[in-house]
Amino acid sequence: YRGLTQDVQILPVDYEIEYICRGNRVIVGPKVRKCLPNGTWTDLTLRSRCLLMCPRVWTSLENGQVTVLPPGPPVEGTVLQYNCLTGFRLVGRNSTLCTKLGKWDSPKPVCHCECAVFKGPSTKKLYIGALFPMSGGWPGGQACLPSAQMALDLVNKRTDILPDYELELIYYDSMCDPGEATKLLYDLLYTEPIKIVLMPGCSSVSTLVAEAARMWNLIVLSYGSSSPALSNRQRFPTFFRTHPSATLHNPTRVQLFQKWKWTKIATIQQTTEVFTSTLDDLEQRVKEAGIEISVRQSFLTDPAVAVKNLKRQDARIIVGLFYETEARKVFCEVFKEKLYGKKYVWFLIGWYADNWFKIKDPSINCTVENMTEAVEGHVTTEIVMLNPETVRGASNLTSQEFLEQLMSRLGGKNPEETGGFQEAPLAYDAVWALALALNKTVEPLKAKGRRLEDFNYNNHDITAEIYRALNTSSFEGVSVSVVKCSGYKKIGYYDSTKGNLSWFGNDKWIGGAPPADQTVVIEEFRFLSQKLFVSVSVFAGLGILLGIVCLTFNIYNSNVRYIQNSQPYLNNMTAVGCMLSLAAVFPLGIDGLHVHRVRFPVVCQFRLWLLGLGFSLAYGSMFTKIWWVHTVFTKKDEKKDKRKHLEPWKLYATVGVLLGIDILSLMIWQIVDPLHITVEKFTREAPKGDLDVLIQPLLEHCSSEKMNTWLGVVYGYKGLLLLLGIFLAYETKSVSTEKINDHRAVGMAIYNVAVLCMITAPVTMILSSQQDASFAFASLAIVFSVYITLVVLFIPKMRRLITRGEWQSEQQETMKTGSSTNNNDEEKSRQLERENKELQKIIQEKEERVSELRNQLTERQALRSRSTPAPPASQNDPKSLLPPPGYPLPSSDNHSLPPSFSNSSNLYQPDGKIGRNNCHTSRLQLLYK
Repeated sequence: YRGLTQDVQILPVDYEIEYICRGNRVIVGPKVRKCLPNGTWTDLTLRSRCLLMCPRVWTSLENGQVTVLPPGPPVEGTVLQYNCLTGFRLVGRNSTLCTKLGKWDSPKPVCHCECAVFKGPSTKKLYIGALFPMSGGWPGGQACLPSAQMALDLVNKRTDILPDYELELIYYDSMCDPGEATKLLYDLLYTEPIKIVLMPGCSSVSTLVAEAARMWNLIVLSYGSSSPALSNRQRFPTFFRTHPSATLHNPTRVQLFQKWKWTKIATIQQTTEVFTSTLDDLEQRVKEAGIEISVRQSFLTDPAVAVKNLKRQDARIIVGLFYETEARKVFCEVFKEKLYGKKYVWFLIGWYADNWFKIKDPSINCTVENMTEAVEGHVTTEIVMLNPETVRGASNLTSQEFLEQLMSRLGGKNPEETGGFQEAPLAYDAVWALALALNKTVEPLKAKGRRLEDFNYNNHDITAEIYRALNTSSFEGVSVSVVKCSGYKKIGYYDSTKGNLSWFGNDKWIGGAPPADQTVVIEEFRFLSQKLFVSVSVFAGLGILLGIVCLTFNIYNSNVRYIQNSQPYLNNMTAVGCMLSLAAVFPLGIDGLHVHRVRFPVVCQFRLWLLGLGFSLAYGSMFTKIWWVHTVFTKKDEKKDKRKHLEPWKLYATVGVLLGIDILSLMIWQIVDPLHITVEKFTREAPKGDLDVLIQPLLEHCSSEKMNTWLGVVYGYKGLLLLLGIFLAYETKSVSTEKINDHRAVGMAIYNVAVLCMITAPVTMILSSQQDASFAFASLAIVFSVYITLVVLFIPKMRRLITRGEWQSEQQETMKTGSSTNNNDEEKSRQLERENKELQKIIQEKEERVSELRNQLTERQALRSRSTPAPPASQNDPKSLLPPPGYPLPSSDNHSLPPSFSNSSNLYQPDGKIGRNNCHTSRLQLLYK
């Protein structure tokens, strides 16, 4: 349905549909139908069907006529009727039917000449049973059959060869199929007349026939079987052939491999015995020549997977062993996989038809142009079947005369399109060899009282005599066993008997020279970007200078009290550790571009030790400060005494323990599992341009046998130390102590180092295969953490000393009036004075409130005395002067204080106001609290 989907139910008028068959089937009936205005389709009375075609070879009959019923292509149901011309008689059935399987139901008949042969009045016929592959993997019968018939005609006309006998050929088309040949062999053996010799073609068919022939005491003479396995006398005791073994190609192939300096080849074969045994022989020969078969692929019917494997495994010089029909399938896949061109050379068998790749084949979906492009530049090795010398052999024909008569028999067919044309001389000579051998047996058999016409399938004597005659036959024929190498041009001859290779110099390569037998792989090391290395090195160098400045400053001002209170020796260790860490940046960026691979492990050691010791000194000293601040100054009993003495040796011992752990672990690592160089390989890359090379990127690493285990231990220990440092820094952020007055700055530095380390360590492991990114990430993390640490720890000290001028030593501060101790006392005095004023204000407010309450009490007592006369009371009775329970004592005229204030009455003036300069020092502490 052109342009529409199959879901459409109604199609417009004049719309056309086309029928397309799957696979090898063809349309029988209308191929295209058109929608008519009346809503029907054209040619509705004719049915369209997809049917398998039977071989067209049956539709033609030499010296006869074939009637096709019904007319059209030979498909299922087609009947062929055969008739011979005058003077010929039909051997076989006169009709055949095409079955559903695409095969004819009976062998193709032949028309035999009934012309009188004047050999004598009592001429007897000897029958030869033959199987000619007119189609299939090797359709050699197309030229070999006419060649054999031509030889029979000449033999039968000769009065000096078998004068009392006439040879007649009874043949069928085996289609180069062992299964079909089995059925035809049965017909040959179990139908009259008796055949004295069998002549099969095609190696797979000959193998079957040769194995079975000894059961009937039959000699087998093959004209077209190259399988090396057929040379096995124990398996095939009665087998002869004029076609040389396929192994004869292998010495030529080896010579060519050596000439073009190829040491690695690949093979692809069809899984049949002829090609398997040929390949086994080739493998032995190339092994002796020092050549390797790197890839060996095989297939049964579909070569797609095998060709893909050749491509994947970088096969360049490929020997292909398969029949012609399979060759078209292979090269269709070769075109799809782009396994051709100037980088590849294919070695094929030379007995294909010259234009085998142009023959239309429904089993492939490649065009002629595709196939022509794919086979361009291939090399074939083929046996020269035609004698190049002008000599007359046993048949009294030169090779050129033989070709002329053969072309006449072919009826003008193009030799390039005729299967078996190159093997035709072998079929011609096979008939002559048989005739001469039979002629040699006449007299020996006559002496034994036997005749050739007495042959039957149980007669061992006649078979043995024919065998002996064939085994000793030697004559000059039209064929010769010399191997030539040919593509579209003849490039040389190789004489296997002399081991002599005659070279014509006609070989021309697509790329100008023979291709390499494998992709040339150039190893290329990946080195660190030098711009990146120089840039980071500059920052690292400046950081080292900054560390020197900070270290010098700290040592020079070590007597200053402010510097002494920061534990300067620990700060010195931090500065040295930072410089060592920065120094590790340089070996971290050194690779094979700067040093030889032999010295590279030394660079690895420098990286490890500089970075390990630098971290231990820098972070260890900061961790020690935080540890002891948390240990000494965060306990409740210690908070009460801020002047607790901190012994320096404990600080140094802590740093020493941390440094000793790192040194010990590094020493054990280097002794047990020392660092060495390893090379990482990456995916091969194709360079720019049409170059037949691949770049193999390589990258050098510092590694050891159990690198991951050691890194896990180191990272685990350092990680716990970093986490503990973060925790201690957080816990001590609110502690104030003069013994380590920069611990808050140390905490900030610890935060910085911990965060950068925890991020950098896993990221650099992930980016280890990317040298630039890994170096940049690791080195910049080191540079930033060092810069931040130095700035946070030392710059505030420099600023304080510069801005406040606190450059005096501890002795100078002691002698100086207005020392820091006095300054601190004055500051505390001022603070207490401010607090005293606030308390005085509060007390005054409370006194005013008390006076107010006293006045209210006096008024209430006066009102109560007016309403109820009080009994006289003694002036000396103190109880009479007390107020009722729950009320304050009445105030006197002089503003006397209540008992609760009696203990502090000296703080007040008689007028109820507190004097500014009358504060008793013993009450300051109470008032402050």
